[in-house]
Amino acid sequence: MPYTIEFWPFVLIAALAYFCGCFNGAVIVSKYILRDDVRNHGSGNAGLTNFYRTFGGPLTAVVILTDVLKAVLAVWLATDIINAPAEAVTLAKYWAGLFCLLGHMYPCMFQFKGGKGILSGGAIVLMIDWRIALVAWVGFLVLAVLTRYVSLGSVWAGASFPIATWFLYHDWVLLLLGIAMGGLTVWKHRGNIHRLLTGTESKFSFHHKKE
Repeated sequence: MPYTIEFWPFVLIAALAYFCGCFNGAVIVSKYILRDDVRNHGSGNAGLTNFYRTFGGPLTAVVILTDVLKAVLAVWLATDIINAPAEAVTLAKYWAGLFCLLGHMYPCMFQFKGGKGILSGGAIVLMIDWRIALVAWVGFLVLAVLTRYVSLGSVWAGASFPIATWFLYHDWVLLLLGIAMGGLTVWKHRGNIHRLLTGTESKFSFHHKKE
């Protein structure tokens, strides 16, 4: 990249973005409001789908709001900290997005057991560039609606992100960050991929499971 990158602002962005990511909506709502940790139910994942399947109800909206707002805050803080050309701001957005996802997936305050990053990742992608978000979100929605496999749409979102990044920016640094972010998402869905291949993956239903 033809511009100078300062070290310490990116260290600060990484720390703040990771801290934001650690506020996992499904864990916070289930553990501290419902007094029943979502990770003890269903797939054991601290994400929106498992929360809805397990508890349902209006508190699902709180989970959504928490995971979206923390992603928006992480990327916004990055753009506020970086005082540089537009290219550096884009890099800061990707950098913040990566560490926010790491916080969501591996939150230090919740024994490093978090979610798979789809909801927060979707918000991050939208904050980075609406064109990339269009590729990821449309593919996700089409696959999830047609097949009722949320995981299939999620894998598409993760896999398509670095590809769309390259076609839009043609920047090797952004591509590597995109691969890291998309790769983390696909990696977190490795169990779902196995179940999809073996025909044992659960389909999404608007009726949550009652235990």
